[in-house]
Amino acid sequence: MNKRISNYAMQLFVVFISLSGFALTTSAGDKYALDPVHTSVSFRIKHLGVTNVHGRFNDVSGMLSFDEASPENFSIVIQVKTASVYTANTTRDNDLRSPNFFDAEKYPLIEFKSTSVTIVDAETYDVRGDLNLHGVIRPLKVAAMMTGAGQDPWGNYRIGFETVFKIKRSDFGMANALNIASDEVRLIVSVEGIRK
Repeated sequence: MNKRISNYAMQLFVVFISLSGFALTTSAGDKYALDPVHTSVSFRIKHLGVTNVHGRFNDVSGMLSFDEASPENFSIVIQVKTASVYTANTTRDNDLRSPNFFDAEKYPLIEFKSTSVTIVDAETYDVRGDLNLHGVIRPLKVAAMMTGAGQDPWGNYRIGFETVFKIKRSDFGMANALNIASDEVRLIVSVEGIRK
């Protein structure tokens, strides 16, 4: 193969790769910014093996992508500011932000990034991804339920999902006071996205 043909073949290859990348980008679905007012991350943890204590994070953001024609292209990134933890008790909240638990100054964010999605049925998706908590990244699989979609009164299109799952905080290096607060934590994540 002479040099001219070789260069031409290389140019075609570059064009093909560029077009393929464009197709992948555009087929990923519509982009939605998570509405922080209507998106929530809350949790439940057992105290002294006696009762459940509930809390939430007040600062949650992220993006999701969804294509109604190809729902398998669903993807999501959620970021939670650890300093925004709230349990309706100032002393406890300050302790949770301290190095005893979340160590919010050192680890300011909890982040989940999806890596793959499998369709279960018309409303349910198995979402796999990586959860970064307290400086530890571990794989996580959750079942996400579509809770609704449609036009809002202001002309925006919205979509919602919710998932409930459990983790062990010790898996993320948060093993302090296991005799007081349980290792297992139940989380409820509800997201509402506004199409961009």
